[in-house]
Amino acid sequence: MKKRKMKKSDQEWQETLNEDEYQVARCGGTERPFSGKYNSHKEIGTYTCVCCTQPLFSSITKYDSGSGWPSYYAPLNETSVSVNRDTGHNMIRDEVKCSNCDAHLGHVFPDGPPPTGQRYCINSLSLDFKKD
Repeated sequence: MKKRKMKKSDQEWQETLNEDEYQVARCGGTERPFSGKYNSHKEIGTYTCVCCTQPLFSSITKYDSGSGWPSYYAPLNETSVSVNRDTGHNMIRDEVKCSNCDAHLGHVFPDGPPPTGQRYCINSLSLDFKKD
């Protein structure tokens, strides 16, 4: 059985998120590199969606990519995120979204470490953290 996606109006999102979270997660914005609270974060736990609390990434897969954004070599599981082609800003990239509420998380690139070779480059403003 397919899970129904969470839906809220823009006004509802604006009431639950701060302005920066709204701009990144709901409008596809990007935080400045090295500015996010989770870029150098080292605690053990699970990174969740700031919009709907769905678990997205494990701290086990987090690594320092040097890019200025939190980076992971894999999502928590294959249904945590969705990946879609993004052709905005005169670039072709693969956008990563929360599979539950379609929040913009960041982008995935094929230059990550083993075992996947992927770099999920994610905005801290799209994330919350649950410590183990």
